[in-house]
Amino acid sequence: MAEGVFNRLSNSWLVKWFKSQTTPRWIILLIDLFIVTASYAIVEMKDIYGDPQSYSIGYLATCWAAILSVYFVVIYLSKSYTCVIRLSVIEDLYRTFMVVCASTCVLIVLNLVCYFATSGVRHYGFWNLFVIAIETFSIMMIERLFIKYFYMRITAASNTSRKRVLVLGTSLNSLILANALKNEINGKFEPVGLLSTKTTPGVTEVNGFKIYYYDPETVANLFVEHGIYALIFNDSRREVMRNGMADVFIDNNIALLALNRVEEFELDDDKDKGNISTFVKEVEIEDLLGREPIVLNNSLVSTNVRGTCVLITGACGSIGSEIVRQLATYQASRIVLVDQAETPMHDLALEMKRNFPDAEVVLFMGDVQNRERMEVAFEKYKPKFVFHAAAYKHVPMMEINPTEAILTNVMGTRNVADLALKHGAYKFVMVSTDKAVNPTNIMGCTKRLAEIYCQSLFFNAAKRGMTTQFITTRFGNVLGSNGSVIPLFRKQIERGGPVTVTHKDIIRYFMTIPEACSLVLEAGCMGSGGEIYIFDMGSPVKIYDLAVRMISLAGFKPNVDIKIEEVGLRPGEKLYEELLNDKEKTTATVNKKIMIAKVRTYDYRTVCENIELIIDNALTGNVHDMVYAMKKFVPEYKSNQSEEFERIDREIAEQKLQETENTPETEKYY
Repeated sequence: MAEGVFNRLSNSWLVKWFKSQTTPRWIILLIDLFIVTASYAIVEMKDIYGDPQSYSIGYLATCWAAILSVYFVVIYLSKSYTCVIRLSVIEDLYRTFMVVCASTCVLIVLNLVCYFATSGVRHYGFWNLFVIAIETFSIMMIERLFIKYFYMRITAASNTSRKRVLVLGTSLNSLILANALKNEINGKFEPVGLLSTKTTPGVTEVNGFKIYYYDPETVANLFVEHGIYALIFNDSRREVMRNGMADVFIDNNIALLALNRVEEFELDDDKDKGNISTFVKEVEIEDLLGREPIVLNNSLVSTNVRGTCVLITGACGSIGSEIVRQLATYQASRIVLVDQAETPMHDLALEMKRNFPDAEVVLFMGDVQNRERMEVAFEKYKPKFVFHAAAYKHVPMMEINPTEAILTNVMGTRNVADLALKHGAYKFVMVSTDKAVNPTNIMGCTKRLAEIYCQSLFFNAAKRGMTTQFITTRFGNVLGSNGSVIPLFRKQIERGGPVTVTHKDIIRYFMTIPEACSLVLEAGCMGSGGEIYIFDMGSPVKIYDLAVRMISLAGFKPNVDIKIEEVGLRPGEKLYEELLNDKEKTTATVNKKIMIAKVRTYDYRTVCENIELIIDNALTGNVHDMVYAMKKFVPEYKSNQSEEFERIDREIAEQKLQETENTPETEKYY
């Protein structure tokens, strides 16, 4: 019967208004003052009934006005009327108790002052003040508990449209999340319990929420039997999900939701903005692959770049644009954006104006291949720091267009590096790639050539007393970058498949863009010149498994709803990426995520001669001789999945064999 009454009430317009609005604070204040008046009236009615001749209207009105005034002042000053009654917690009860105690103490003091000031003339009974306090506090508590209970019942009665969820964990944070979801106005989710990760069952209920215990073998049945839509977890549980627990839910097609972030909001805000559900989102693959969040408070970077002019090439790319944002956060005095892509430049300019209105951002259109145009930028702005992120990075595309890879990645780097030295930049930081390690493709070799040039240029310049420091940073794939595998898979899933992987066993290392750029800035600031810094990329990810997880997260069954097709390795592509953080090939730094690679150094004159030859061949379009020169100068460059360039490897090998056969036996031993 009670359920039926609450169901009918939940559909009435008055109750719908009550659920969707918070009661104005002045009404709560009036209700509290009315309770004080009622308590006073109850006490006086008892006294008047016992001795009606002793009380006059004037006396009663004076006492009522004094008591009400004191309570009003204390309630107003303590702001106890500002609470949302339906969300009342112990802190609100404590505040109400303190209001009553403070008001009673003030009234006792006033009563004593009046008593002694009028030579003992009777004013108001001390005992009555205590009784009024007890009655006021009791009625206020009953009122608040009734409203809270009423709201909970009508909310439960109208929660048919909410999705039933479990909250992961039984910690205080998990309990707070569950309560917030349950009590919010117009919420999307109805938490029906907490999912404990403890192996031994214990408590069965906490604060009205049933405790379920996680068992990977039976968790799917738990969700089906209780009609539970999804599992929600907060930041404190994100690492547990990344370590494999998420796969159990993904494999069983159980939706995963994450509490993204919670910002402060006013109670008077739009009703949707005041809901914690607003910050709950479906889990994406980046949430499960991502690493620790980056907090931009690096004192080393701040000390170095604050108040300086910084120039970034490739400023509108995935890495370059994030470096721009972080430099603005560190309050660089002027940020010069160099790029040849006009639309991304315009978009980034609007973003910077919106998010960093005080930052001085210079838009400089230009191609790093054009030395004269780059000269204008350096001559005009005299940057102290140069972050060189401009490069062609798409491996198969550069196998098709090898001369452009040389002209941008090698000649373009040489142009910018030479100008940084010429115009006295303090630091030149080049963004390289893990594909420069034992390269198997044109792109990787061009980045290795650029590394070699910058390093040899530094050592040569240092001998001549020049102070510009040249530093290189290497890292692998970044999550969500332009052209990366995750956006590609997402688009293929949206189209209904198939999802294409090049090889079932191919693996890659991933890092978030903010983390990579944060480490680039830190490595650039800690270096003194000549170093090639490499970053700890974490654990490798099997791309096929990545596709399976992304399809499952989208609510489909892999190879049933959406097929996964193996299309073969692309030209220049490796099956396994090189391990960057090999301790035998690196030296540690103060940051455990940043190491220095142990690499051979080259004579600057030899480097210039070889790079000049390679660039000349690129300019004339002589691809064979260009790649031949690249392989002779960087002998570890062995082409893969590229028949045209693999023939050059065989050509070089045959030449070496002939040279060995033609060498006299006596020369082989000397």
